[in-house]
Amino acid sequence: MAKGKKKKKKTETREREQMTQQTEETRTEEMPEAACENTAEEAEAKEAAEAKKQADTEAAAEEAGSEAEETAEEQGDTEETPENPEEAEDPEDEAKDYFKKKKKEKKDKKDELLAELTDKLQRQMAEFENFRKRTDKEKATMYDMGIRDMAEKLLPVIDNFERGLAGADDSDPFAEGMKMIYKQMMTMLEGLGITPIEAAGKEFDPNLHNAVMHVDDENYGENIVAEELQKGYMYKDHVVRHSMVKVAN
Repeated sequence: MAKGKKKKKKTETREREQMTQQTEETRTEEMPEAACENTAEEAEAKEAAEAKKQADTEAAAEEAGSEAEETAEEQGDTEETPENPEEAEDPEDEAKDYFKKKKKEKKDKKDELLAELTDKLQRQMAEFENFRKRTDKEKATMYDMGIRDMAEKLLPVIDNFERGLAGADDSDPFAEGMKMIYKQMMTMLEGLGITPIEAAGKEFDPNLHNAVMHVDDENYGENIVAEELQKGYMYKDHVVRHSMVKVAN
């Protein structure tokens, strides 16, 4: 296709040269005989040389353009039809693949960092929860110890109240006031969780009772508490003071 164009352009160039020559001949014939032959010949030679020079320049330009077109077409054919299409890679696709890989690497790093921070946060939350539970347990233990210590120091005072009230006259207003104070103290102890241990008439329990005497009494069965000598008290499930009792054999 390119060669046909080249031949066509050469033919057009030759036709232009022929027309130029005919035009010059016609002009020469029409010139008056009175014109100087030397001047006409010089002008004719000059015009012919210029026309030839212009024609050569145009022909060279056309040939150069044709060769450039042929080269471009050959390169285009080579690019359009590679020997192995699978191996031919588009630069845009390569750039896309590169940026995809970079984006994936950044995403992987972000996921790793997020997983690491999440693990640290979960560990710290678990440690704080364990610390809170341990602290609450220690506080509760200290509170219980404080209540039991206070009860142990207060129980002798209550014992003295009971001994005084046991020998007091019920009709005495002072004794009535003492009973009211004693009742108020017992209510306060019950509010703190301190309760008396039942002993009289119950089966002897070494975990709750402290046997200081044994008696033979047919009115009680074997190993039954016949009499309570001193009250015992409990704080929740803990024994603050064992009951001092007399046990029947």
